[in-house]
Amino acid sequence: MSDTPGKQQNTAAFYGQAVASFAVAMAATAVGIYQLSADAWVRGFLAIAVLYLVTSSFTLAKVIRDRQDGAAPSYAPFEKH
Repeated sequence: MSDTPGKQQNTAAFYGQAVASFAVAMAATAVGIYQLSADAWVRGFLAIAVLYLVTSSFTLAKVIRDRQDGAAPSYAPFEKH
């Protein structure tokens, strides 16, 4: 195993699993809201709430990633010290 610090890359399988999991979760939530025995305004409110939750989750993940990237020391193997 290498001790060289560098940017980690996810595998294609991991990326595909993450995308598929997100798609299944969104589809299941959409079907659940659609099948809910409630007025249309209640279903609409829940749908908007889910969309807001998803977008704010993406934003939070990006902010956390950017903060971690900024705190991580850069690695330049050919840079003179």
